[in-house]
Amino acid sequence: MPMLYLRNVTYLVNGRKIIDGINMRFKEGLSYSILGPNGAGKTTIALILMGVIKPSEGKVLLGERDITGLGVTERAKLGISLLWQEPARYDGVTVREYLSLGGKLEAGKDELEEVLEIVGLPYELYAHRFVDKSLSGGERKRIELASLLLLKPRYAILDEPDSGLDITSGELLEKVMEYLKREKSTVILITHHEDIARKTDFSYFVCSGKLVRKGFSEEVIAYYRMACGKCPLLEVMRNGH
Repeated sequence: MPMLYLRNVTYLVNGRKIIDGINMRFKEGLSYSILGPNGAGKTTIALILMGVIKPSEGKVLLGERDITGLGVTERAKLGISLLWQEPARYDGVTVREYLSLGGKLEAGKDELEEVLEIVGLPYELYAHRFVDKSLSGGERKRIELASLLLLKPRYAILDEPDSGLDITSGELLEKVMEYLKREKSTVILITHHEDIARKTDFSYFVCSGKLVRKGFSEEVIAYYRMACGKCPLLEVMRNGH
């Protein structure tokens, strides 16, 4: 099966290694989490996968193709999409217009209704509302999720997807992942929550820019509970603060 790879990726800022020799691979149709405390380098990995920033060393590969030099637009055309941690705001654009312009101009009412229902926003109540300050951050995050679903990407990267959402976010993410799985998308969740990581097939545990452990999600969670139990960063991951 085709795979998205990070091969020996290092990222430097002012000579300091934010990411240090990371190797990861993501098979199509499976779900992954990149797990670690705040400041571990998780979002940097997401930005490198999306082409927002380029690694200082190493390569990003899609199958046999080296895509390290490709930017966001080129990677989007290859089916790689990123859900940003902070949702955008677009004054003067309705929810329907935003979703229709999100790379899916042919989306009909039925499809828009389906994805809005998945993210918990009834079509009749939200389709004609504006994506501006009248919507809460959580509502805008749900609209971003709906836009991602419409794209049906080969690789869906979700950076802290529960950020800004309410207590129903666990159920919401399950519905989102079920939809993406049905569309045969590979899901890559960036998270510091154990419960979010448990929703995926495989996990990469990252700390201080280094890959510490990889494997089945439950095995990775059990590892850092055992090996990192005395580390104060573990409490951050458990409590979600």
